[in-house]
Amino acid sequence: LNKDGGIRSVYRGSAPTLLRDVPATFMYFASYVGMKRLLTPEGGTEKDLGPGKLLLAGGCAGIFNWAVAIAPDTLKSRLQTAPDGAYNGVRDVLKELLAKEGAGALFKGIGPIMVRAFPANAASFFGYEMTMKLLNYAFPDE
Repeated sequence: LNKDGGIRSVYRGSAPTLLRDVPATFMYFASYVGMKRLLTPEGGTEKDLGPGKLLLAGGCAGIFNWAVAIAPDTLKSRLQTAPDGAYNGVRDVLKELLAKEGAGALFKGIGPIMVRAFPANAASFFGYEMTMKLLNYAFPDE
C-alpha cells in the first residue's frame, strides 16, 4: 500500500464511482417502481403483481441500471487499474479513451453485462418482495 501511493491509493476512483453509482442507482430504483406501476392491472395494486411480473420488473431495472452505469464504470476501472500518475482524473481517462479507441470503447462488454443483469436483478428484487411479504405476514400492522 505504501509503495503504491499510500492511503490515497485506497480511495483512487472514488469520484468516478460516485459518478457511476448516483445516476445508475436512481435509474435502478426508479425503473423498478415504474415497471411495477406499468405492470399493475388497472384498478389493482402492486400487491396484485404475480411472480412473473415482479421478475420482469426487477430484470428490467437491472438492464436500465447498467445502461446508465456502463460508461462511467469503464472510466472508473481504467483509472483504478492505471499505473500511479498515469491520469490526473477521470477526464483524462475519457480524453485518452475517446482519442485512441472512440466512443464505442465506453461500452465494451455491454453484451455479457446485460445478459447477467436481467436474471441477477430479477432474482434480487424478487427476493426482496418475497421477504417483505413474509415480514408483513409475520408482523402485520396493527
